[in-house]
Amino acid sequence: MRKIVEVDTRPGFVLSVVFDDGVAGQVEMADRLYGPMFEPLKDPTVFAQAKVDSFGAVCWPNGADLAPDALYRKLSSERVRALG
Repeated sequence: MRKIVEVDTRPGFVLSVVFDDGVAGQVEMADRLYGPMFEPLKDPTVFAQAKVDSFGAVCWPNGADLAPDALYRKLSSERVRALG
């Protein structure tokens, strides 16, 4: 399983991530911020607190996290489409 090694937040609830093998890209999160764990991330100040945990996942202080494998599949499939 690939791990995220770097995450930055961008305006509009966008994550910019870099994986341990160099795959990188941006993921728009605005339409995914629902439910008890992700609703608080609609506050730009809270969203900006994204970090990478020891498992290589994006996480926030409130306990919300994103599995790196799902983000990796999304970004690597977009990369293949762009090359194809």
